[in-house]
Amino acid sequence: MHKINLDPQLVARLTAQRGGRLHTIDRLDPRNTAHIVVDMQNGFVEPGAPVEVPLAREIVPNVNRISRAVRAAGAANYFVQFTTPVGDLTSWSSFYSRFTQQDAALHQDAFTPGAHHWQLWPQIEFDAAQDRALDKLRFGAFIPGTCDLDAQLRARGIDTLIITGTLTNCCCESTARDAMQLNYRVIFASDANAALSDAEHNATLNNMLFLFADVRSTDEIVALLG
Repeated sequence: MHKINLDPQLVARLTAQRGGRLHTIDRLDPRNTAHIVVDMQNGFVEPGAPVEVPLAREIVPNVNRISRAVRAAGAANYFVQFTTPVGDLTSWSSFYSRFTQQDAALHQDAFTPGAHHWQLWPQIEFDAAQDRALDKLRFGAFIPGTCDLDAQLRARGIDTLIITGTLTNCCCESTARDAMQLNYRVIFASDANAALSDAEHNATLNNMLFLFADVRSTDEIVALLG
């Protein structure tokens, strides 16, 4: 599990600015709360996977704890899955040009809908009767054309999001940043997101805390839902 290291100077400054309180979200209403689980797929979690994030395996119990608490409270779970453009990489050439042509094709095949690496990691608890799954065509889940998550959330009157998943500093951070700018209240789970290193993980946590989200532990999130 990541060793959490929030910047004490940042914590002190924000607490002072907020009149002695660090967090901006002190309660959760299940009617307008959703849990967004980002990219907890075989292609990121499985040993030897194309984009293996070893620490993603360690956060699975916490992601599941939050998902169960969300269901019990009557809130909503959304599982977004990184998905490559089918048949054509030119629509995201700025990304795929970072790969060799062969590696780009392998990456595309890995995250094609229905492929093994595209599927959710088997230990992630997904309730088909209550939870929703969406394909996500870019890192962030809210940019135009990536998926219809924003429309689904607004149709349900949801204004508060809990973000978990991988990678902390890529798809999870991108999703949280855009969500805040779309006027969602955001909680970023400190011990239910995973990066490739503690340094990368904590850099994102401090970025989130600075401006974009409340940073809270799984225990704190479950208590708020309870």
